[in-house]
Amino acid sequence: MKAAVFNRYGGNDVVELKDMPVPVPGPAEVVVKVHAASVNPVDWKVRYGQARILTGSKFPKVLGCECAGEVSETGIGATKFRKGDRIVMYTSVKRLGAFAEYACTTEATVYPIPEGVTYEQAACLPIAGLTALQSLRNHGKIAAGKKVLINGASGGVGHFAVQIAKVFGAEVTGVCSSRNADFVKGLGADRVIDYGYEDFTRGGERYDLIFDAVSRSSFWYSRRVLAPRGVYVSTLPNATIVAQIVTTLLPGRKARQMWVKPNARDMEWMMDQIKGGKVKVVIDHAYPLDRITDALAASEAGRTRGKIVVTIA
Repeated sequence: MKAAVFNRYGGNDVVELKDMPVPVPGPAEVVVKVHAASVNPVDWKVRYGQARILTGSKFPKVLGCECAGEVSETGIGATKFRKGDRIVMYTSVKRLGAFAEYACTTEATVYPIPEGVTYEQAACLPIAGLTALQSLRNHGKIAAGKKVLINGASGGVGHFAVQIAKVFGAEVTGVCSSRNADFVKGLGADRVIDYGYEDFTRGGERYDLIFDAVSRSSFWYSRRVLAPRGVYVSTLPNATIVAQIVTTLLPGRKARQMWVKPNARDMEWMMDQIKGGKVKVVIDHAYPLDRITDALAASEAGRTRGKIVVTIA
């Protein structure tokens, strides 16, 4: 099978399209014939070696953490799916392997794709979709009428967050560039802040929840515009872990660090929102597998609207 492989950590030049053996499922594992995979910042961070504590030093490795397609084979003890079922899988940062014609993972992180949801749409959900949902609901305690600010509102996670926040009935402010202002308003944002002209941490508005989907702010600055019992949620560790420890011990404003968790009910909820037209999966660009380095470069540039996907025949 063709796969996006790297034999050492580094830039885009370490990634090659090579022939690799089709994975063989172990106990309770599922192999999928991949039709679409989603590109996330974690992919090029893994390539650089920023997650080597999880990925280790054994090569070659196949990049990619989430993909969608048809079940081609199941291992002993895998009982949830049959050959031909339409599924989406999260392979995990430790295992990788999604940017290939076939991928394999434990069936615990494999989910059915209902009619009305495409492979491309489904492939975007395990990381970006669930990060947005779990950040807002689990950590931010989002509810109708709450004032929510989403930093990075036009990106992969952010564009989901704007729409999910509106599903919950929140009043949403999106932070993005001027070129993306109309796009974010079209997602449902009640107000848009152009970060090129205004620093949201110095504004007069107070928010019940600030979700930093791109981790370009910090709790220490954002707390100036948090309501007295407001919550700041970030997708990357930076100083948020320290802030979380400190604020857990103190009353008032809180900082929370987001780590996405595979969850079947959350995936079902996201699928339902897509089928019902309440949440759109915006795909900025779809690249064929032989242009995987272009897809990674586009993600790293950080200028996309919505998601980047890789399509595999």
